[in-house]
Amino acid sequence: MIVAGVQMDIAWERPEENFRRVEEMVERTAPSLPDLIVLPEMFATGFSMDSEVVAGFAGETREFLAGLATRLSLFVLGGYAEPAEPRPANACSIFAPGGEEILHYRKIHPFTLAGEEEHYIGGDTLETAEVEGVRVTPLICYDLRFPEPFRAAARDTDLFCVIANWPSKRRETWSTLLRARAIENQAFVLGLNRVGMGGGEPHTGDSALLDPLGQERENTLPPGTDPGDSRPAVLVGTVDPEEVARVRERLSFLKDRRPRLYRRLEEERS
Repeated sequence: MIVAGVQMDIAWERPEENFRRVEEMVERTAPSLPDLIVLPEMFATGFSMDSEVVAGFAGETREFLAGLATRLSLFVLGGYAEPAEPRPANACSIFAPGGEEILHYRKIHPFTLAGEEEHYIGGDTLETAEVEGVRVTPLICYDLRFPEPFRAAARDTDLFCVIANWPSKRRETWSTLLRARAIENQAFVLGLNRVGMGGGEPHTGDSALLDPLGQERENTLPPGTDPGDSRPAVLVGTVDPEEVARVRERLSFLKDRRPRLYRRLEEERS
């Protein structure tokens, strides 16, 4: 499967402008014929704490994602704010080439340092969908700091997609954790971040596709662009589920886990 990550500069709370930017950027992927296009966390509005306002754009954002998938005849994953009770949710969806939604996920861990939990509820499920034979599990930004959901989904996942608005002041942490999640779960990891200013914070991008050994893959990009140079870029790479199976068979670390023991030890210590 060929995956394309759209590392974009998000116009603050301006969905129509962001839809235009996405359409302009996905044209760059045409020569690569991707199977899956991935957009950042809350790509239509930015990571706004004005949750009631930005959640009001959920309908048109989902309609845009479904329309993009249909028009280009491919799968599209994108993040957005949506209405929920008692507060809106920070969510994402995958839409299939026919425009139907095949996955819906809500961010499990609201980012407390930014007060996200006061504006958005946390999700309580993990979701995986098959895209062209690849099992895809999305997580959102701050979820990256918690290895537990990755581990819980690892056995049924070939590719983790982490969509984010991760600020540049913590860029080393972003890159380190992406690599760690790939290595410890022996899976491909696509970390797809935004660039530009958002909520008063600069964002550097640093998007990357890592293989099951934690190595960054040689990716195809338009001339003059790089996911680490703080500019919009389209990162394109190949994900092979058979490679995941081979690595897990040759280096059978996951089989040596003792989850029941870990649970008991945690209970005893708490």
